[in-house]
Amino acid sequence: MQTEAFNQIVAKIEALNNKLEAKEKEPKEKWLDNQELMVLLKISKRTAQTYRDSGLISFSQVGNKIYYRLSDIELLLNKHYNKAFKK
Repeated sequence: MQTEAFNQIVAKIEALNNKLEAKEKEPKEKWLDNQELMVLLKISKRTAQTYRDSGLISFSQVGNKIYYRLSDIELLLNKHYNKAFKK
């Protein structure tokens, strides 16, 4: 009985290790390019440019390509969230 219990504990530890390894392989942050942002928010290229120029949204630029963190997009939406006042 003790051997069986030990084997069950070892199996649980291995399962946890496998989950941790899989989690480590996941990207830490999801990035969207300018086109994906425009489709997601249903905005024009010019509006995306205005958001960047006014500091409304953070971005990274590599060459001519612009990227946005998904968390920054969510932050933008949360900052401009208006809660319904009618019940």
